[in-house]
Amino acid sequence: MQSRKLLIFLAAGIALMVVPFAAQYFGNAWVRIIDIALLYVLLALGLNIVVGYAGLLDLGYVAFYAVGAYMFALLASPHLIETFGWIKAAFPNGLHSPIWLVIPLGAALAGTFGVLLGAPTLKLRGDYLAIVTLGFGEIIRVFLNNLDAPVNVTNGPKGITKIDSIKFFGVDLGEPWQLGPVTVHSVSLYYYLFLALVIGSVVICYRLERSRIGRAWMAIREDEVAAKAMGINTRNMKLLAFGMGATFGGISGVMFASFQGFVSPESFSLQESIMIVAMVVLGGIGHIPGVILGALLLAALPEVLRYVASPLQDMTGGRLDAAILRQLLIALAMIGIMLARPRGLWPSPEHGKAAPVLTTDRSSKTGSAA
Repeated sequence: MQSRKLLIFLAAGIALMVVPFAAQYFGNAWVRIIDIALLYVLLALGLNIVVGYAGLLDLGYVAFYAVGAYMFALLASPHLIETFGWIKAAFPNGLHSPIWLVIPLGAALAGTFGVLLGAPTLKLRGDYLAIVTLGFGEIIRVFLNNLDAPVNVTNGPKGITKIDSIKFFGVDLGEPWQLGPVTVHSVSLYYYLFLALVIGSVVICYRLERSRIGRAWMAIREDEVAAKAMGINTRNMKLLAFGMGATFGGISGVMFASFQGFVSPESFSLQESIMIVAMVVLGGIGHIPGVILGALLLAALPEVLRYVASPLQDMTGGRLDAAILRQLLIALAMIGIMLARPRGLWPSPEHGKAAPVLTTDRSSKTGSAA
């Protein structure tokens, strides 16, 4: 049994390593789609801590994504040097922050914002919590959109450009890497970085799920009054869930800014928050494999449907807009899946229920009694 599991893990590891090279045959655009899908997996895993484990509906999760992205954009672009003379005097060669600094800083800053969001919402549940978190996400986006006057901090709706790529042990992920006769493109290098972060996040989530903290979150999710009666500090546990989930969003934002080389407030709209929540719900709330499956499907589905919507637009003489049709097809697909499988595509196993008795067992018992 152990050798079989080892072979499965080994085969999966080899498959994940060759994915970008296989996708490159169809063009770098497909590798880029896979990279974005991995970023969504990272975001969905973070939101699953808040929604899946602690049962706190968060519709403003994209705000932490934006905080991480803008933090890296400000520390790894010429924007601050061009705006503030004293920063240019202190750093004449520019702010080129290393990866070992930006990832912990992005996680810490987003986690702080997560705690700040959680503190005033401790007594809210359900729809009321959703409304407050939705408002928080929109407040962050509006701030980013308007902090270009009187002091230009975020460059407003124009966004921040010329963001540095990630440099890892002397390897610039923004440049192709020659490995003998094989050229590893920038999108493939970012794939391996995102894959490493996703694997690390999955390990952390599994450890959290089986820890005392994870069991406390699930107790709060099932019955907060009973959890409090059992001695669980629900206030601290809720704040920890908000903070821990937000750190995943902050790290994802750092990766997104370095990968795109450009950030603007339009990348962090309410639609993004709803899409991340849909990934968690569609895959299976509180179940890590289901959340990963939901994120991969919803990240890839718009690109797959692009090849369906465009011919339909041509057939109708351009009367059907391809972008709107794609959104309609995505919505119909999600409605169909949720009607067929209300608990998600890959829900967590139900505990405490008796296993079904097989027909063969019943017949054998009847024969032996006779």
